[in-house]
Amino acid sequence: MIEALAKFLLAYLAGTVMGGQIVGKLRGGVDLRQHGSGNVGATNALRTQGKGFALAVLLIDVLKGVLAVLLIPRLPWPLAEAQPWPPDWQAYACGVGVALGHCYPAWYRFQGGKGVATLAGVFATLLPAALPWLLGGFIAVTILSGYVALASVSAAVLALFYIACIDARGLFSAAGAFTGAMVLLVVWKHRRNLINLARGQENRFEKARLLHRWLSR
Repeated sequence: MIEALAKFLLAYLAGTVMGGQIVGKLRGGVDLRQHGSGNVGATNALRTQGKGFALAVLLIDVLKGVLAVLLIPRLPWPLAEAQPWPPDWQAYACGVGVALGHCYPAWYRFQGGKGVATLAGVFATLLPAALPWLLGGFIAVTILSGYVALASVSAAVLALFYIACIDARGLFSAAGAFTGAMVLLVVWKHRRNLINLARGQENRFEKARLLHRWLSR
C-alpha cells in the first residue's frame, strides 16, 4: 500500500507539469489563464493562440499521461510489503494520480485543465483497445455539434461502454474501476459546460463543425 501511495503521489506531481504553462513561458510569457475561457488546456490554446501553440500543449499533456503509467509503476521499490498491490492496480492508480495532478495542480491553486488530453495518453497506454472508441466518439461529436465539452464527455462515456460491454474484464476490475472514476472526473470538470449547453449558452467551436460547413456549401 505504501508503494502504491508513493507512486500515486509521483504520478500526481507529473500531472502538475502543465503543457499550457510550459509552452506559454517558451512563447514569451503567455498565460492561458488570462485568455479565453481561462483554461490551460489545448482547446483554449487553439482558440486563443493558434494551432502550433495548441499542438505543443496537447503533446505535452498526452505525453505526461503516457509516461506516468508506463514508467512510474516500474520504478524499483526498496521496501518489502506483506501484500503489495498488483502491477496493474499500481498503473491504474498512477493514471488517477496524473489525471488529478493535471486537473488540480497544487502549484496553480488547484486550477488546472480538464484532463482529457492526459487521460487520452493514459488510455492509449493502459487500454489501447478502448482508444478508438474515445477518439471516434470525440471526433464524431465535435464534427457534428462543434461542442468540444460534449465531445469530451461523450468520449469518456464510450470508454465506459467499451469496458462494461465489450472488454472481457468488465466493470468489476481494475480497468472498470479506473474508467468509472475517470468518467466521473471528466463529467465533473465539464459540469459548467454541460449546464451552459442545456441553457443554450455554451460556446460552439464553429471551425470544427466540418459536416455543417460541407452541407452549407
